[in-house]
Amino acid sequence: MKSEKLIQYVGKAIIVEAIAIRMALENATEKGWTKVQILSDAKNVMDMADVCHAYQIMKAGGLKDENIIVFMYDDIANNTENPKPGVIINNPRGHDVYKGVPKDYVGDDVNAKNFFNVILANKSGVVGGSGKVLKSGPNDHIFIYYADHGGPGVIGLNIYVMTASKPDEDSYGTYCGEGTPNIPCLGQCPPREFHGICLGDLFSVAWMEDSDVQDRKTNSLHGQYIRVAKRTAANLTYGSHVKEYGDKVVSFDPLAAFMGETSKNHSHDSVDAKLFSTSSSRNVDQRSTELFYLFTKHKNAPEGSYEKYESRVKLNEVMSKRNQVDNNVKHLGKLLFGVEKGNEVLHSVRPAGQPLVDNWDCLKSYVKIFEAHCGRLTTYGRKHVRGIANICNAGITSVKMAAMSAQACSS
Repeated sequence: MKSEKLIQYVGKAIIVEAIAIRMALENATEKGWTKVQILSDAKNVMDMADVCHAYQIMKAGGLKDENIIVFMYDDIANNTENPKPGVIINNPRGHDVYKGVPKDYVGDDVNAKNFFNVILANKSGVVGGSGKVLKSGPNDHIFIYYADHGGPGVIGLNIYVMTASKPDEDSYGTYCGEGTPNIPCLGQCPPREFHGICLGDLFSVAWMEDSDVQDRKTNSLHGQYIRVAKRTAANLTYGSHVKEYGDKVVSFDPLAAFMGETSKNHSHDSVDAKLFSTSSSRNVDQRSTELFYLFTKHKNAPEGSYEKYESRVKLNEVMSKRNQVDNNVKHLGKLLFGVEKGNEVLHSVRPAGQPLVDNWDCLKSYVKIFEAHCGRLTTYGRKHVRGIANICNAGITSVKMAAMSAQACSS
């Protein structure tokens, strides 16, 4: 499940690293604060483009840069793989969303300690970056956008939440161009030079393009939820299924309370979402966007070129690592619960209303144990966090977890 959410937390501002949106409200106020944070990959521009677009929406809504805090790795715009250096687009017909985005915290300054110190207004605790912290009052509206691939248990707060997908499914990248001569992308496709790249996340693109064109004073969060859910699931034919949880009373507040009012006089050129539909653009499972990129790059590279060789080697490497982590987890399940029960225990999903895990400290500890013996969980590997949570719920001791992880990953 992708950690991509619209979230409302009453009475306190929160920011999380990279694809969710968290919003806080305590009565009406003149001031708005926005925080945008991203984790990105050089082969996956979705998160970066989504975050930059989110900034442009807030800016267009009237928020000042002094009230906007941006966390981003900033490794996409000037990456050697970017076909348009210094430019990031979030829509096939979109304009540059990177221009003008503040760089409060970039690179190594994007970390958990700085994140918490910023939201707690602990200026002395911030290391690096602009030093900007959240100076909000009890009546301020706080909007937080979180962009990341996420995984089970990555985010857990008692708040109003709109998620990109159901608990047991991934979300999708959108505006993904095949860019191949023989199999052209049909419908709404990125410019040809962006072949193999998904310009945005399906859920993020849906809510942001909706925010670009709707009257935010008269449209509510819930109204946006209905429209975004329909578009993200392509009328339930494919895609992910947006869900709504928590204090739903908050969802009837207007969009303007969090994003500012829609402005027709601003530098950010919005794209009318009515001109686009997910059914006319290529969408890719968000955990497969790197494979999509590498496959397309390999297919388009000239025969006999180093580029073709390099992309093939990288593609094989990524696929091998995916198979390895899948096999490691599968083997671990068999060692802990037996051949017949292993897969069932690891993939079981608890009923609605129950937490992912009974003991969160256990989950954190067991993830570290697994990584110590089997390697760090990647964006793809984080899909197995649910399995590790189920190991905790089954009462497996840390000693046994360590011993079986070592055995599973050494064979």
